[in-house]
Amino acid sequence: MEIVESDIKMSVERKAALKYIALSVLVVQTTSMVLVLRYSRTVAVESNRYLGSTVITLSELLKIIISFTVVFKKSGIEIAFNYFLREINDEIVKQPLETCKLLIPAALYTIQNNLLFLALSNLDAATYQVTYQLKILVTALFSVFMLKKRLVVTQWIALLFLMIGVTLVQWPNEEEAEQEPKDNNRIIGLFAVITCCILSGFSGVYFEKLIKSTPQSLWIRNIQLSFFGFLLGAAAVLFQDFTLVRMHGFFQGYNFITWVVIWLHAAGGIVVALVMKYADNILKGFATSVSIVLSTIFSYCLLQDFTPSLTYFLGASIVIFSTILYSV
Repeated sequence: MEIVESDIKMSVERKAALKYIALSVLVVQTTSMVLVLRYSRTVAVESNRYLGSTVITLSELLKIIISFTVVFKKSGIEIAFNYFLREINDEIVKQPLETCKLLIPAALYTIQNNLLFLALSNLDAATYQVTYQLKILVTALFSVFMLKKRLVVTQWIALLFLMIGVTLVQWPNEEEAEQEPKDNNRIIGLFAVITCCILSGFSGVYFEKLIKSTPQSLWIRNIQLSFFGFLLGAAAVLFQDFTLVRMHGFFQGYNFITWVVIWLHAAGGIVVALVMKYADNILKGFATSVSIVLSTIFSYCLLQDFTPSLTYFLGASIVIFSTILYSV
């Protein structure tokens, strides 16, 4: 009896440890991704800067490799390979219309990822992090209309506070405007991040609905989604940056920081999967809040591209409060 109780206690402690490890990784990944990407898009370069379209394409390829690795590790290489071939035949070859449904979120994710580079090329990391929390509002609204989800009163109140907080963060500040670089087009950055929120909310709910309506595992769907993302990313390279690639090469402007961006971008989907498995929405809300605080501190101290104002502190505090309130 004591042995059984000891095993149960160890299992509970192990789950708790995995929960906080997953959340810690989420905080590190989210904060690092924003800061490193912002740095890579603003640091002075001697030659051409790397192309965002090529980074996105390689990130999707890396996601496929990581997802394959997870499936192989869980089932064994031979079993997993045979299983995946069977899934391709049953779910892609025999059901082309169902497969094409994944083109919608894949296309939206590709557009969203390209806008992410545009947003962080024109907005400081702190402002981006706070404004991007509008995706909570968009996701909630799409969940109500597409998934018939019901929100409680506190969640509606949280969404109201969220809009107020983001508005305060964007409130004009003369001192801050004077310190901004001349080539930093704030309007373009805000348009890009708000569009990202809309695309993220819709594609996330659409993908959730697709996952819940089909028996396939999350990893198989991730492989399919990343495959389409890779094809669309490659198409973006050809149609958007073909001339630059032909003149200076696919890997123009690449350095160590660029490869860090690729790995962090690819790891994002894996981290979210871990959080969904081991954590809950309340702790995820806390993790998001910690990420906002860290992004503000590092944006001010390290990147030195942001000077917080009183309205920013007030707005960011309201956003953090609303994020936690929505998750409770």
